[in-house]
Amino acid sequence: MELTLLGTGAPEGLPRPDCPCAACACAVGDEARAATSLLVDGALLLDLTPGPAFAAARAGRSIAGVRQVLLSHPHDGPAVEFPAGLPAPVRVPDGRELSVISGHRVRAMALDAPGTGYEVTAPDGERLLYLPPGAGPAGLSQAPRPGPYGMVLLDVLGRPDALARLRETGAAGSTTDVIGVHLDHDVPPGRELHRRLAAAGARTVPDGTTLVVGDYHAVPDLPRRTLVVGGARSGKSVEAERRLESFPEVLYVATSGTREDDRDWAARVAHHRERRPGSWRTAETCDLVPLLAADGPPMLIDCLALWLTDAMDSVGAWDDEKWANGGAEALAGRMAELVAAIRATRRTVVLVSNEVGSGVVPATASGRRFRDELGRLNAAVGDECEHVLLVVSGQALPLR
Repeated sequence: MELTLLGTGAPEGLPRPDCPCAACACAVGDEARAATSLLVDGALLLDLTPGPAFAAARAGRSIAGVRQVLLSHPHDGPAVEFPAGLPAPVRVPDGRELSVISGHRVRAMALDAPGTGYEVTAPDGERLLYLPPGAGPAGLSQAPRPGPYGMVLLDVLGRPDALARLRETGAAGSTTDVIGVHLDHDVPPGRELHRRLAAAGARTVPDGTTLVVGDYHAVPDLPRRTLVVGGARSGKSVEAERRLESFPEVLYVATSGTREDDRDWAARVAHHRERRPGSWRTAETCDLVPLLAADGPPMLIDCLALWLTDAMDSVGAWDDEKWANGGAEALAGRMAELVAAIRATRRTVVLVSNEVGSGVVPATASGRRFRDELGRLNAAVGDECEHVLLVVSGQALPLR
């Protein structure tokens, strides 16, 4: 099944008309995108982009052979600039199957938001799934027969939980080509857009690209161990959560614990909880080694600085005498045990830590001790991770 993407952008396109934002200003060349529209084998058109005939011509294709036009967006009637000569666009009712004269079969999928998703099966049996912007599948309890789709096209960045749901049920597997469409100005285009999609195991292509469903495609392997470091309020926790939000059954490990009578701390913890997807589980513990050794879903550990605080408490590291008489050696052992567990784990793990060595030198010996030990811990953990990110002012800079 051959698929030409006449557009890959949000309904208003990218850049948006008269929008002064930085993302729109940077959306030039291959990063400029018309509204998402898919031409399947030259016979089936899913949604309409402005000027579809010209868009097809630029891609070296023609819409003269289109036998069916289907709409997915939550509106009735033809889109703007509906060209003469095409069949009247229609929407298939949820659950109904449509046979196209070209031999394709189309099944309408119910969604959790207004609109219609379409499962397309080619005469040779290849299958793809296309979802409209802001929508995810509803009532999907198991993988559609005969197994995962060869290609899934959806709003990956706007609805990462929809991709997580497809993965959870087996509708999207390791061989599924996940294509991000309906791209808007929420994320800067170019390198940052492609980085965020790659973190979700997805990719995007320029308008006019033709893909073959089932063909091999080069998507960066998802790193099994990722360290995200940054300063206070740099956006490091948001970046870490973003890396796993398109996967189901994530275990969020909070090393913060509780602090009695500290309302500000309680508010911070509550804010973090509210931000996480509802399908994630939470464990509040600093006992990380057994979790890393166990099999299980992807795990997010936030954060190593608080783990180190607990470890230093346990060995009396704040007391100069205890530190000099065995405390330093005991802490080094605890850190080495954690680093070894990270090295040996078979789970997908994202770790968050603070970068505290770039400011003023702490005025106290205990403050300098914590700064130094956290620097050593970050360096040792970073050595064991396939991917290391530094987050500054909300911008993620890949270090490895």
